[in-house]
Amino acid sequence: MESNHVDVLIVGAGLSGIGAAYHLQTNCPTKTYAILEGRARLGGTWDLFRYPGIRSDSDMYTLGYSFRPWTNPKAIADGPSILAYVRETAELHGIDKKIRFHHRVEHASWSTEKALWTVTVRKMVERGEGEGEGEATPGEAVIYTCNFLFMCAGYYDYDGGYTPEFPGIERFGGKVVHPQKWTADIDYAGKKVVVIGSGATAVTLVPEMAKKAAHVTMLQRSPTYIVSMPEKDKIANWLREKLPGKAAYAISRWKNVLLGMAFYNYSRRFPERAKKGMVGLVKKELGKTVDVQQHFTPKYNPWDQRVCLVPDGDLFQTLRAGRASVVTDHIETFTEKGIKLKSGAELEADLVVTATGLQLKFLGGLKVEVDGKTIEPSQTMAYKGMMCSDVPNLALAIGYTNASWTLKCDLTGEYVCRLINHMDKHGYAYATPRRNDPKLKEELLLDFSSGYVKRSIDKFPRQGSFAPWKLYQNYALDLVTLRHAPIEDGAMQFSRSAARH
Repeated sequence: MESNHVDVLIVGAGLSGIGAAYHLQTNCPTKTYAILEGRARLGGTWDLFRYPGIRSDSDMYTLGYSFRPWTNPKAIADGPSILAYVRETAELHGIDKKIRFHHRVEHASWSTEKALWTVTVRKMVERGEGEGEGEATPGEAVIYTCNFLFMCAGYYDYDGGYTPEFPGIERFGGKVVHPQKWTADIDYAGKKVVVIGSGATAVTLVPEMAKKAAHVTMLQRSPTYIVSMPEKDKIANWLREKLPGKAAYAISRWKNVLLGMAFYNYSRRFPERAKKGMVGLVKKELGKTVDVQQHFTPKYNPWDQRVCLVPDGDLFQTLRAGRASVVTDHIETFTEKGIKLKSGAELEADLVVTATGLQLKFLGGLKVEVDGKTIEPSQTMAYKGMMCSDVPNLALAIGYTNASWTLKCDLTGEYVCRLINHMDKHGYAYATPRRNDPKLKEELLLDFSSGYVKRSIDKFPRQGSFAPWKLYQNYALDLVTLRHAPIEDGAMQFSRSAARH
């Protein structure tokens, strides 16, 4: 069986995997590494999702990498632009040459005796026409070994999204598609479309599909907080004209980080005021064209779920123009012609898009063993939001829920490099987070009421009641602790190995 060894093995060639590789080759230049990607192309989320209008739901000055300025005038960018940015970053730094495509990681086993990870990888064989477009089936297994395993596979299932069991769906005469499975041949021009959902995907789909469809209806069980933000950041674009690129980007990044933190903290401290303000802005946008109380006034507090972003109020413009409408109701059953609601109303549809959420998947479904013992993620605790208790030399990149994904992943990449360099300097073979404080209490990893979180969070590691086990969801605090706090903090146990690989 083919075997390969590298110092650091990165899993996932998406936004966080490419960032991790950059930090590694910059800060640990003597380390060998490879990136394993189960799919045919790099880009992760931004290559997988192809639905109409796909775009960022964070500004690109914070979703972009800390080390590579975002220079596109659009702060809220479309999916193809983001994908191009990730690919260009990989090519610019030679990272693309380190990627092994169609390599799906299945199992990782740690040996304390050898201070080594042994990773079983399945080579995927593509069936079908067009590069990267065909279905892939499992082929031969290959073995990789590494001293450090860095998981950058995100936290949701790439094989499929979440679709509830809808009564009568088999009777429906039209087409039903989940956005995660969108294909280029889906034609909705001149057709009646129902988008089920009210989250970031739904509010993206509705205005975009309304440009071609006869009519689009957003069918939601309950409202979501939606805020409008300029598609172009005037201050950032002005700074880019006046200052060198990196300086302009750094200022714009910090401006947006601080504004985002202020908005989040204000919303959590004064939820009623924040709610009134957000709903009030929607009322200004929609006037009397839509019942804002019924369709845009959530029952929960701001940031109990993620706040949705619409650039330049495009969703509100579409609703005002009558090209789309919102219905807040529950589905009773699908019919031959559409969807019958509990209120008795029926929505006719040619196409139904189930923007009903994602499925979470920890470590991309990787099965992990430490010295022959299977690790159950829910029995572990997350250290600094990036390592698991009692699992040596394994880190994972997971972003913020209240800010851009990349902000945390960038810091994680930097910290992993600090950790590796610290181990080299002191002759350590491995580092293991240990829950060694009896006062430490367990809490759920994410305090979010969103359906996709509630469905799966019990399968994830827990967080602790205080640092370094607590997730503060605070970029400024993480920046200080991950860049500058001592690596040896009492919770991280370092070990030397008799048999260095």
